Amino acid sequence: MSSSSTGPAEKVIQAARKLLHSLVNSGETRLRLAVIELQEERARLFSLLILTGIGIMLVAFGIGMLMLLVIVAFWQEHRLLAIGIASGILLLLGLLVLLRVRAISREPSLLRSTLARFSEDKQLLDEYRIDHDKVGEPREER
Repeated sequence: MSSSSTGPAEKVIQAARKLLHSLVNSGETRLRLAVIELQEERARLFSLLILTGIGIMLVAFGIGMLMLLVIVAFWQEHRLLAIGIASGILLLLGLLVLLRVRAISREPSLLRSTLARFSEDKQLLDEYRIDHDKVGEPREER
């Protein structure tokens, strides 16, 4: 028996260390991905808040212009057209921004990539387990 050979217990310990090392590396990668996704979500929410504020402000200006239109309704005719067009444009822009905010807020994005990676990992582990449960059967080539 040579001193360079290792026994079965030593091989099991080395295999366990390799497995643990792989799990830690995989976990670290997934955690980094989750952190990046959380940072992206924070930026998306900030943009959402800014767009919401702009939309609310434009709608408020539009309502103000409509109120001015009602007040001035009994003045000369040319002012009415200008105020009506201005208020219509402001209301339209405000509503478009608010519709965009609504569309952005409905997009699922929180940890989407992380969850997809975990699903892939689970699928690969299931395939690996199934392959190793078939002891004595030839493996299929991929």
